[in-house]
Amino acid sequence: MRGQDYTRRRLRRPEWMVVVAGLLLFVTTTAIAQVIPTVMPQLVGRSPAMETGPAAPLPKWITDDVRKERNYPDQPPVIPHSIEGYQLSVNTNRCLSCHRREFTQESGAPMISVTHYMTREGQMLADVSPRRYFCTACHVPQADAKPLVGNTFKDMSELGAKPAGSE
Repeated sequence: MRGQDYTRRRLRRPEWMVVVAGLLLFVTTTAIAQVIPTVMPQLVGRSPAMETGPAAPLPKWITDDVRKERNYPDQPPVIPHSIEGYQLSVNTNRCLSCHRREFTQESGAPMISVTHYMTREGQMLADVSPRRYFCTACHVPQADAKPLVGNTFKDMSELGAKPAGSE
């Protein structure tokens, strides 16, 4: 029987679906590869030359030693004095020479928050927590500078919210 030697192989439905899915995947990735260069910036190749021009003047630091109102709860207070020349390293922190709780009586500076003496788990420490040691990670000097981005923030009191129990 001649038919037994020669077996004609036909694709069954699951195999056919795999071939169609593969072709669809190929066409889709090809289309995406053509669109990406127009949407995304180029990561390789020559970059355009940077323009040079005069530097903007440095903003003037506000050093009036007046404590500023905070814009939202838990905002780190801004530094109302100059910190130019302050040493802030692993071995030395000049901020603590006035703001540590032992020195606030003589210096008249506000004491750092008690949260700076706590671990992540809330355990109290005898000294400032190592994760709170570098003050300028959160606190910044106040500068007389124009905002980079417009601000439309409104406090809850400006939106007509009334304190609890006032009704």
